Amino acid sequence: MKVLTYPSKAAASRLRAIVERGLSFNAKDVRAVKKILSDVRRHGDSALLGYINRFDAPSLTAPSLKVSDREMAEARRHVDRAFMASLNKAIRHIKAFHTNQIQRSWFTTDPDGAMLGQLVRPVDAAGIYVPGGQGGKTPLVSSVLMGCIPAKIAGVKRVCMTTPPTKTGQVNPHLLVAAQKLGVDAVYKAGSVWGIAALAYGTQTVRRVNVIAGPGNIYVALAKSLVSDTVGIDMVAGPSEVLVIADSHGQAHYIAADLLSQAEHDPLASAVLLTPSKGLAVAVADALKQQLQGLARKALAEASLKRYGALIVVPDLDCALDLANEIAPEHLELHVENPLEYLGRIQNAGAVFLGPYTPEPVGDYMAGPNHVLPTAGTARFASALSVEHFTKKTSVIYYGRRALERDGKDIMRLARIEGLGAHALAVEMRITPQRPRS
Repeated sequence: MKVLTYPSKAAASRLRAIVERGLSFNAKDVRAVKKILSDVRRHGDSALLGYINRFDAPSLTAPSLKVSDREMAEARRHVDRAFMASLNKAIRHIKAFHTNQIQRSWFTTDPDGAMLGQLVRPVDAAGIYVPGGQGGKTPLVSSVLMGCIPAKIAGVKRVCMTTPPTKTGQVNPHLLVAAQKLGVDAVYKAGSVWGIAALAYGTQTVRRVNVIAGPGNIYVALAKSLVSDTVGIDMVAGPSEVLVIADSHGQAHYIAADLLSQAEHDPLASAVLLTPSKGLAVAVADALKQQLQGLARKALAEASLKRYGALIVVPDLDCALDLANEIAPEHLELHVENPLEYLGRIQNAGAVFLGPYTPEPVGDYMAGPNHVLPTAGTARFASALSVEHFTKKTSVIYYGRRALERDGKDIMRLARIEGLGAHALAVEMRITPQRPRS
């Protein structure tokens, strides 16, 4: 990778390309996804199975759409104790973090007899989408944990999961064991757009849900966007990204590995280094060359770095922090001396990783915070998947007569300014003595 210097036209152009690569959908894809959504909505299992048979599992039948109790029990035999130990540790950490996000209902009263409050309630049902992971060969266990745990902690009564089946109509046992450990109520063998449609609209086999959460490819993201007028969604997430800010204390081989940890996800993934040290930037470029050679996903990572990677030398850390806030990255790593000193400067980021021993994969699997994060600059206004995504809030209002008399004239005045006479009358008839009819 070529080392760029900021400010310069080349560096500005590179950063602009990265920032503006946000998720976009062409008209052809929108039409295709709308058709699939409509088919499943109208024809239920028949359409759902048609797409599954065509794209995933040719011989899957309706009775096999839902993972059976027998399949769940059998899955446990195919995972080892070491996996179970790691799974249990991750579950403990993720549960501990998300438990702190629980919000309570609250009420206030005043001397005039008014009571105000907010009821916080979980949605009735949630659907967690788990990507296929190379046809089931690389099961995305962490997606099960990050989606199902906050839903369960929120108190959702029915949590189900959908994931693409293998060609033989199976689901990787690691995914099933994770779902079983978390008390998932049902697992369905349906992926892509048709899996999202089944969750949103329901079929004869798949019960509809109130919220859909979980990552996926561009078609899953588009499907979630299109059904968001029917169900709640967590976010429309784009390709993964990491931005590393490092000073002269940064270790090149650590930083290169962290950049590659995102670049290997997808050719559209972004991996950026901002540093005032040209020597470090050059060393990271060399380390990237070396580490790429042993990478199983070398081709993916190279494509990502070529299109959306950047090693940029900036005047100072202040400039790096300002650029980071403009970019609003999904993952922001601070490889600087005393990183806590700079935390208060971070305004826009999905998650912040402090110091040389906190690589982004710590957050993906084990630390506890959710790894479903806003991408493509949406960290300017959006947050990580959380317990709150699976709850809804209802306002509560009670006025006694004294309270209504206290505020009535003001309510009527504002209503009449807006031309809403019936609004004003609804208050007036309660606080103005009624003349007896003749």
